[in-house]
Amino acid sequence: MRKLALGVAVSAALAAPGIASATDGYFAHGYGMKASGMGGAATAMTDDAFGGANNPATMVFVGDRIDAGVTLFRPDRHAERVGSAGFFPGGSLDASVDGNDTNNFLIPEFGYNHMLRPDISLGVSVYGNGGMNTDYPNGVIPAGRCGANPANLLCGSSNLGVDLSQLIIAPTVAYKIAPEHSIGVSPLIAYQRFKAYGLQAFSAISSDPSNLTNNGYDSSWGLGVRVGYYGRITPTVAIGAQYSPQIRMGKLDKYKGLFADGGGFDIPENFSVGISVKATPAVTIAADYERINYSKVDSVGNPSNVPGCMPTFPAGPGVGAGCLGASSSSIGFGWQDVNVIKLGVAYQYSPQLTLRAGYNHSDNPIQARDVTFNILAPGVVQDHLTLGFTYGLQGGSEITMAYMHAFKKSVSGPATNPYFNVGGTETISLSEDALGIAWGKSF
Repeated sequence: MRKLALGVAVSAALAAPGIASATDGYFAHGYGMKASGMGGAATAMTDDAFGGANNPATMVFVGDRIDAGVTLFRPDRHAERVGSAGFFPGGSLDASVDGNDTNNFLIPEFGYNHMLRPDISLGVSVYGNGGMNTDYPNGVIPAGRCGANPANLLCGSSNLGVDLSQLIIAPTVAYKIAPEHSIGVSPLIAYQRFKAYGLQAFSAISSDPSNLTNNGYDSSWGLGVRVGYYGRITPTVAIGAQYSPQIRMGKLDKYKGLFADGGGFDIPENFSVGISVKATPAVTIAADYERINYSKVDSVGNPSNVPGCMPTFPAGPGVGAGCLGASSSSIGFGWQDVNVIKLGVAYQYSPQLTLRAGYNHSDNPIQARDVTFNILAPGVVQDHLTLGFTYGLQGGSEITMAYMHAFKKSVSGPATNPYFNVGGTETISLSEDALGIAWGKSF
């Protein structure tokens, strides 16, 4: 069983390049298929071996267990500009375009837990922390309007987009400090990869235009930690809490002319508190509050309208140079911190079948002032509905499925930005669907 657990963990890690999500900002709405079916509420739940993602302290109450699954994630992105003026005579820069040339992604997950003794457990959780992907076609701006050739929505010379994926491997140890209370810790081994393309028009304000766009994938590693507490206050009420400080990631050198602090892209600080209540012998209700501090990561939280980076078009060489990538104060995506509420219910319909439903609401991290830059990363969805079930099989195994729909959300802002002043209004939109299946077994 331990060899099997190691093999599945390695396979999940190798599958990381397929990860992309953008629900609670760019974090996933939930980790583990059971949590995914309950709106992501899991800080005070002990259903599976994903404590490394949700709350390390829960693992000592999970028992000996293995879980493995995959989710098909499908975002629907859209961006448009209306009421603009052309850079050169020949017409406006208005366009309406879907960013869905690439829109199906597989997100793997794996968890394993082993009881060393009744009060100590050792396990591992492997999960896609989150990500972002857009892929807008070239040629939506006709030739002669922002250059001699047809261009993408931001006047670049190829398809326009980004692809960010993050994977975390979380070995976990949990210890019962009392019969119904535990603490846990998970070292977080984080991997990310990123590419951007179609940003040639940004060269005039980049500190390093050769490391701005169309350089293929770059990757980096980082090491962090998650700590947690779990307690059964009464036979029917449990509470939990977890905290993970900002993970310092290695620099993305191929994009040090795009990201603040010379290619920095850290994983933000986050924490959550939760409660679960067994309302009846068959019904469990869970609720989480989560905080994700995007604003503390320079490349994510810095505003895109930095003073001194507003050139009058046409922006010649050197105009605004250094506004992208040069320092910790360079342009970012302008994301605000978000508060997330996760609500879920599980109903044991029969000894073999458990049904789940949930709701997840997140603040929108993107303000109107930052819409242009976030054409690349339209993480604006706020409201998610989820459904799921677990069906028990012979031999102690089980199959779990979960579905999530994130309702379409749009944000509009003036098309005056650090790159070119074209006038008019820009709008970004996003909706999402996800369907996952997992196998699990307690032994």
